[in-house]
Amino acid sequence: HSHTHHYPLSTAAAAEPEELSLPSEKPQHEKHQTESPASVAPLVQAVLGELKVSSVSPDSAQLQWSVPKGPFDSFMLQYRDAQGQPQALPIDGRSHSVTVPGLSPSHRYHFHLYGLQGRRKIDHVSIEAVTGTEEPAELPLPSEEQKHEKPQYETPPSDAHPVRAVLGELKVYSVTPNSVGLQWSVPEGSFDSFMLQYRDAQGQPQALAIDSGSRSVTVPGLSPSRRYRFHLYGLQGRKKTDRVSIDTITEEPEELPLPTEEPQHKKPQTEAPAPEATSATAVLEELRVSSITSNSAQLQWTVPRGSFDSFMLQYRDAQGQPQALPIDGGSRSVTVP
Repeated sequence: HSHTHHYPLSTAAAAEPEELSLPSEKPQHEKHQTESPASVAPLVQAVLGELKVSSVSPDSAQLQWSVPKGPFDSFMLQYRDAQGQPQALPIDGRSHSVTVPGLSPSHRYHFHLYGLQGRRKIDHVSIEAVTGTEEPAELPLPSEEQKHEKPQYETPPSDAHPVRAVLGELKVYSVTPNSVGLQWSVPEGSFDSFMLQYRDAQGQPQALAIDSGSRSVTVPGLSPSRRYRFHLYGLQGRKKTDRVSIDTITEEPEELPLPTEEPQHKKPQTEAPAPEATSATAVLEELRVSSITSNSAQLQWTVPRGSFDSFMLQYRDAQGQPQALPIDGGSRSVTVP
């Protein structure tokens, strides 16, 4: 059923084609596999296996898939959020699962996974999933206060035997007007994964699934000058076995959200390097748009001289809210979903 090619959905069906930004999806789905190989023959081989929902929570869904014939260079997951806005999540070509955060409880979502070779969508599978109902016990509920310090010592005893793994203190290592970098240690044992939970500026609960090997995370898309309370859970299997929390306030909105963007663009290049002249050997070159869809843009740039520790992409979303996307220093391109 996963290859069902055109969406047997009720509501989303009409809207879907623009979302997935191709003029006519129909031929592209089943047909391209049989029609275009002629022109791209050696490439096309890759095939997506069934898309499955491996777990859901009130605000996230975990999906997995197989690639019986491959490989794909990357994947793109597309769906509409609870407000009906199209969302696109680019996924590394080696991944066979993804956690989709920031969903709304008790809501039916229709997920479309595309396998890409280069920038071309070669195969597509779809699935529906309904998120869980809001669990009263889930994190961000009425009185955050007691939850703040205590849980570390309160909860573990009840599951003491399997626990072993312990989370060390959660610290803030960087703050901008719209992102926060957090880090932690695991002094004892090991967790299968971590989950960071917090409420966004609208009071909506958000959850970020984090790989077991990670000891830090940057939370993007926050609002300036706002207090956030972050809760980091260590999971063993699907069970939350330990938890640490921290409060932090994002910076004033000086940086990007200036009424006039112009001065901000040119000046800093000449103003800032002076104080850091010594390290300022690194140079950024032209920023280009390498591809664009109705709901994402791919940008690329070069670094002709030196090297940067990291990059930060800033822009305003359609609501005029400033957004910041932290990027690894080795990257030369980013997809903005």
